[in-house]
Amino acid sequence: MNRPVHPLVEAIQPIADALGCTILALGELTESDLPLEWEGEVVGGLRRPDLHCALDTLLTAAEHEVGLPCVEMDRSQKQGAVALLNDWGAFTLRKSVEDVAEALGVSRFTVYNYLERAEAGD
Repeated sequence: MNRPVHPLVEAIQPIADALGCTILALGELTESDLPLEWEGEVVGGLRRPDLHCALDTLLTAAEHEVGLPCVEMDRSQKQGAVALLNDWGAFTLRKSVEDVAEALGVSRFTVYNYLERAEAGD
């Protein structure tokens, strides 16, 4: 028999999805997971995302913010996506410029130009 989903778990599910986290049932928690407490009782848990997928998660979030898949974005939208990714720290990840360039269908030099523009506040 399935237990009903606790309201706290239900409420944070969209946040967990956006961050690439995993919601856990009580029996799945390990010491490295974050317990979800409600009125002093642990009702579930949250597992941090696998950082190997961090850039993909950020690209998906940027697509959501812009409202289009990367391949359908125009130049202005791509610049906006690069600015968002920069704000979110995506470019601290190894090979991120190359990976973002590939996702956007532009050269890495174009991504660097977009980054310069974003940092200049244009």
